[in-house]
Amino acid sequence: MPISDWHEHDRPREKLLTFGAEHLSDAELLAIFLRVGVKGCSAVELAQILLDHFGSLHALLNATQKEFCQIKGVGQAKYVQFKALLELSNRHFKSELRKGPSFNDPEKVARYLAHHLAFQNRESFMVLLLDQQHQLIHAETLFTGTLNQSQVHVREVIKVALDHHAAAVILAHNHPSGDPTPSQSDIELTQTLTHALQLVEIRTLDHIIIGDSGRWHSLAQHQQM
Repeated sequence: MPISDWHEHDRPREKLLTFGAEHLSDAELLAIFLRVGVKGCSAVELAQILLDHFGSLHALLNATQKEFCQIKGVGQAKYVQFKALLELSNRHFKSELRKGPSFNDPEKVARYLAHHLAFQNRESFMVLLLDQQHQLIHAETLFTGTLNQSQVHVREVIKVALDHHAAAVILAHNHPSGDPTPSQSDIELTQTLTHALQLVEIRTLDHIIIGDSGRWHSLAQHQQM
């Protein structure tokens, strides 16, 4: 049955307008992006095929152009639109955070970081460099490691912080496994970096670990720093 024949409260676009985007499933949100399905397959069904094929939204968003375009019903144009949409979303959060001292809000910072880190297959370590008002000066990925760990050099973190005259930093990295729970080495690294940065009068506000499906962990909130 085509989506146009569905009850209006079940149609993704109407459902979004009535109840809000947060009430739509991953497949329904993707269907709005896809706009149309293929012969014998609605946009929602095509979206679900994509999710089933890649196994998760994380894997779908991380797909290469070749992998994405192998699915019948999507092609290069959709892939380009998809990447553009993700980048617009990333810039939206970056612009929002630049407006004020939003880096005092771990949840908002985690949402921003997720656009950089949530869909990576390898562990990456980022530093957010902040001024006295905790506004963003610069964000940089310093290290990218293997599937489950990155080699972080303390002196490189200090150097980039001093080069940008940062008054404070937020540390961040992703867990490709999807579970943002910190390991003991994550906690020890945070404590080492916090102490080292204190010696040059730079505060470490937090260390946020990004998982999947919107999951994240703030070491500051859990008093693990």
